[in-house]
Amino acid sequence: METLLQQIVNGLVVGSVYALVALGYTMVYGILGLINFAHGEVLMVGALTALQTVLLLMEVAPGLPPLLMLAVAVGVAVPVCMALGYLMERLAYRRLRGAPRLAPLITAIGLSFLLQTLAMIVWGRNYHTFPALISTEPLEPVAGVFVTPVQIAIVVISALLMAALVLLVNRSRLGRAMRATAENPRVAALMGVDANAIIALTFIIGAGLAAVAGVMFASNYGIAHYAMGFMPGLKAFTAAVLGGIGNLAGAMLGGIVLGLVEAIGAGYIEELSFGLLNSSYQDIFAFVILGVVLIFRPTGLLGERVSDRA
Repeated sequence: METLLQQIVNGLVVGSVYALVALGYTMVYGILGLINFAHGEVLMVGALTALQTVLLLMEVAPGLPPLLMLAVAVGVAVPVCMALGYLMERLAYRRLRGAPRLAPLITAIGLSFLLQTLAMIVWGRNYHTFPALISTEPLEPVAGVFVTPVQIAIVVISALLMAALVLLVNRSRLGRAMRATAENPRVAALMGVDANAIIALTFIIGAGLAAVAGVMFASNYGIAHYAMGFMPGLKAFTAAVLGGIGNLAGAMLGGIVLGLVEAIGAGYIEELSFGLLNSSYQDIFAFVILGVVLIFRPTGLLGERVSDRA
């Protein structure tokens, strides 16, 4: 039972990060019908930008409180990633809106490798240690179950950001414009909605969430490197598909479910495989889930089957 509870805690932490990144995938797909496979690299840029900011602050103002350093680092990483999201939409995707579906897909994959290469040039190939600015001293709220303050912070901040996004989309004027653009960009434009601006803002918001997720990911694992965004990005895409891509609630649910399945599976994979596999093979669960969902329920858990109309 202690093992199960511990893996549930771990799954909630990792699933919260997946959910934040999955929201970026699902918002862009909901409006453009585009899978932005370079979104995981935004997470990487956010983590490395935050790391560079923290290292600079440690040199310039070593007496700053760690939490203030982290807040400043996030405050720098988020605008940088938002600007990156805008540039991606403006320079790479806007001209391809009327192109066949394969063209934006190939562009997204190429952009992903381009960002990885640029990050490798700037920050190098080596793994970088991310400073422990939030305590990693384990707490034991339940006997045999350990949780660290940084994990608590990840879950709480993720929940607040997801709630804020839902309120933004469902209760604000900008959210109405986003939903109208997703429904029909041409009709929305006739009603006075600037579709280009709304699409750009969608990329910007998703990139900001990915930046926060990148800092969380680096803080939880204590490392950052140029290729760190590829696997979380792929798993976040799996989470978006699992929940129903294009559905905000589905992305959040898919991220949490994927995190739980992955963590619980990693805890028991050695027993289930009779010692043939260990926890380092935990990535297999994400791709098994992706295959099962695409085969048996392509619309995802909360997705709705929509028929084309003439």
